Amino acid sequence: MVWTAPGRAPDLHGGARHTTNEVTMPRFLTLTDVAETLNVSMSQARAMVRSGELPAIQVGGRGQWRIEQTVLEEFIADQYAATRRKVEQWAKEDQQA
Repeated sequence: MVWTAPGRAPDLHGGARHTTNEVTMPRFLTLTDVAETLNVSMSQARAMVRSGELPAIQVGGRGQWRIEQTVLEEFIADQYAATRRKVEQWAKEDQQA
């Protein structure tokens, strides 16, 4: 099985990809990839990058944003942890009311 970002053909010719357990995954994702993964708009994804909430780099002459796959996975895990903390806080507040 070859994993590719939505709307992209798999790179089967030894391009800059990392292979783990026979699944080829790109190291860097575009803002479009990130927006699709998080199910948010492009402007929301761009805002998260520009604010520093989601770490990214700019590459190429046009300064296109790229987000490392592992950074996106860490971001998602951090969001789950933050949500857990909020839910726990809400539960404490409900018990005190």
